[in-house]
Amino acid sequence: MTLPGVQSERTCLMSGGVMALLSLADEYRFPGIAIPEIDDLLYERYASDMRKWGRRIYYRIRPVIPRPVQIALRRGFTNVQKKGGFPAWPIEPVLVERARECLKSAVRHSSSGCVYRMSTWPDRCRFAFAITHDVETDAGLRFAPRLAEMEREMEYCSAWNIVPERYPIDWDIVHWLQSRGSEIGVHGLNHDGTLFDSRARFSLQVEKINDYARRWGAVGFRSPSMLRNAEWMRELAFEYDSSFPDTDPYEPQPGGCCSIWPYPLHHLIELPLTMPQDHTLFEILQDESIARWKAKCDWIEEHSGLVMLNVHPDYMAKEGRLELYREFLLHMKRKKGMWHPLPRQVARWWRDRHSSTLLRNGNHFEIRGPAASRGNVLRVWLEGEDLREEIVE
Repeated sequence: MTLPGVQSERTCLMSGGVMALLSLADEYRFPGIAIPEIDDLLYERYASDMRKWGRRIYYRIRPVIPRPVQIALRRGFTNVQKKGGFPAWPIEPVLVERARECLKSAVRHSSSGCVYRMSTWPDRCRFAFAITHDVETDAGLRFAPRLAEMEREMEYCSAWNIVPERYPIDWDIVHWLQSRGSEIGVHGLNHDGTLFDSRARFSLQVEKINDYARRWGAVGFRSPSMLRNAEWMRELAFEYDSSFPDTDPYEPQPGGCCSIWPYPLHHLIELPLTMPQDHTLFEILQDESIARWKAKCDWIEEHSGLVMLNVHPDYMAKEGRLELYREFLLHMKRKKGMWHPLPRQVARWWRDRHSSTLLRNGNHFEIRGPAASRGNVLRVWLEGEDLREEIVE
């Protein structure tokens, strides 16, 4: 991974977030700071998938298990899942804390008492908020216009991930969504839990998945049930993937990348799913409130991360669900400094800023590269033990 360099006088020029941590790990060896194997977290090399065989058996017999029984089994299993320990849920701070400690140490070791970095987000924004919808059934697709209209009334836009071979796709609905600014992504092939069963099966299915991407003009992918394998996913012909939660013990494949910022995954940009899923909160944990959503997004905002939300239209038709979702969108509406892009716009911005560099120009710093027109230079310093930053005008 090519990262911005370090200029004279130990002034650290960083790209923010987890990229800042990686850059510091490469360029500095600060006393008293242990740099973890970042890739082991981002690509989940720390995790051993102990439930793989049980998951295979479950997906083989799932078609004959009534839906209420499936949900009851998932609910009963939560007592086991929540004992995992690491990564913590719903907030795992390990990468945030490491990045902050490295940034503090960079400031302390700077002769000027400050460091300069490229802004994490464009256009003077402090954090990003992107909305996705995984459409699992025909009923979910038919409910999509109602959900999209509510979002549009509140000036939101979203991405809709469609399963190519599970249900008949009503293209009138899809084209209607696209005509209103929505993005369309590919959600696996048939949502049967077999995509990562074996290398051979994955290669067979991914060929079809990539063909759908070309035919649909889709640039984003999300794996059904958030099943994933970082190494195999290099075969995906997309601009970005969004199959890694930052932390989630309740999915069929537990774990997480621990990152609230995008990062490279081979040729892809990974957009981590950083918010608890609606299905987990409402269906599995039976938590009919948005308290956890509010707490998590507020924490992500504090650390200039990506609030990546996934709401299934398949479950939004239940009484009270739309109002809960509306309440959360209103909560987000009150925030200042928020960038609200489509996921493909997040991925393209992150690729642009990864290809850009912060350079000294006399007594000033400037961004060189594709992020120059929208990025900002930030000056970072310490007040006591607290990091402070401001845009350099």
